[in-house]
Amino acid sequence: MLPAEPRLPEARGLVERGHYFVLHAPRQTGKTTTLAELARALTAEGRYAAIRFSCETAEVTGDDYVAAQREVLGSIAIAAQAQLPADQQPPQPWPEASPGQQLLVGLRAWAAASPLPVVLFFDEIDALRGESLRSVLRQLRDGYTARPAAFPHSVALCGLRDVRDYKAAAGGDPSRLGTSSPFNIKIESLRLSDFTADQVADLYGQRTAETGQSFTEPALERSFEYTRGQPWLVNALAREFTEKMDVPPATPITAEHVAAAKERLILARATHLDSLLARLTEPRVRKVIEPLIAGELTIVDEDYDVDVAYLRDLGLLAPSDPEAIANPIYREVIVRVLGASTQRRVAADPRSFVRPDGRLDFDRVLREFAGFWRENGEVLTRGTVYHEVAPQLVFMAYCQRIVNGGGYVDREYGLGYRRIDLLIRWPYPDPDGTRSWQREAVELKVWRPQQADPTPDGLRQLDEYLKRLDLDRGTLVVFDRRPGAAPLPERVDESDRTPSGRPVTVLRA
Repeated sequence: MLPAEPRLPEARGLVERGHYFVLHAPRQTGKTTTLAELARALTAEGRYAAIRFSCETAEVTGDDYVAAQREVLGSIAIAAQAQLPADQQPPQPWPEASPGQQLLVGLRAWAAASPLPVVLFFDEIDALRGESLRSVLRQLRDGYTARPAAFPHSVALCGLRDVRDYKAAAGGDPSRLGTSSPFNIKIESLRLSDFTADQVADLYGQRTAETGQSFTEPALERSFEYTRGQPWLVNALAREFTEKMDVPPATPITAEHVAAAKERLILARATHLDSLLARLTEPRVRKVIEPLIAGELTIVDEDYDVDVAYLRDLGLLAPSDPEAIANPIYREVIVRVLGASTQRRVAADPRSFVRPDGRLDFDRVLREFAGFWRENGEVLTRGTVYHEVAPQLVFMAYCQRIVNGGGYVDREYGLGYRRIDLLIRWPYPDPDGTRSWQREAVELKVWRPQQADPTPDGLRQLDEYLKRLDLDRGTLVVFDRRPGAAPLPERVDESDRTPSGRPVTVLRA
């Protein structure tokens, strides 16, 4: 476990200056741990009566703002009993108040009676909705000017989202927020960052200190590369290769261990991943994710920036421009989930694609896919929400089904790519008993209406990809989505060459 305060260095200064602020970050990034540690530190120093509490119990109240206030005040009282000395706890029972002022009156009474300034960290604030959220925010705003003598000295609202979505959850229009301060009380919005590469090394170093198990430098680099420091992924990955894979403590963790752990984690589809992936069918999520998979610029409407910010708050997108999936594990899981129904339809036996020498018969993979596409392509592409990238998803799902369990399919896609690059890696035994890797590079392109044949661009882009991978040949798959395209049986495989002369198999689907 990493020290909490260095991950949020600005928070202490905001508290000391008596500010109200917002802390937001995706799920399972350490928000609760960080706030709890900060509250304990502030209280232990004897300068503040600081607590962290959760608003989650008020979620069931919906728009019943009276019940929501009771739940919030109840959570405050329980947290104060556990976290503060008796003389710093709020008076119980809470004083009587009108239905819309219970929180305001209760916090005023506590602040007036407390020997120290009160600091409150509202965790899971976005569990509140509609009138309940509106009422809580309004009362915090109304009491703000009376701090610290008659209202909490400092307040942090903590949740998944930044303030722009608080207004939407309360029934307002987030696009009309003329200031970064919700209801004129918030001074700043902080985002809890993911781990840095050094922090990942520090965290894993704690296992070395405890057990003696070391990590090679490539293993540390690979762990950060796959996770980009997302805290839940960093820990889940480590749990795979230190607990579930039974790597003996005397054996150093290598990059190969990390790669195997990543694949296990993706296949397991833990709750954290499923909670993110459940969002993929939301229209505002699809509007951003689909062009990222296709690698093409999208038509930007007036809500696009708000939608991008929403995906960043969820953790699906990296926090910096241009838009990109947050990390390689998410990037991999997203396309696997979107292609899962296709993968289940592939009846081919993966073992039949393995040659006697242990290598993958990739030419047969392409031939078999062409037949699968002729028989099922129209149905599969018509039934998906992600219609613009349906052909690419079908091909990737087919390859995943064939390769699954024996090798790996690595994907590269993103805004501006204008294609999807695949690298299929398949292990096979050498005559001397060692293991080698067969690598097959594939580029996926789509020929859309009113566009020129993308084959020349595809050959040039594939050439660059092959050069980077140090491969001498590759495959280009072109999906023709023009209304006047030739019927599928008439489209043929052909051979071509890249600008530098590398041979290429071109599959037109």
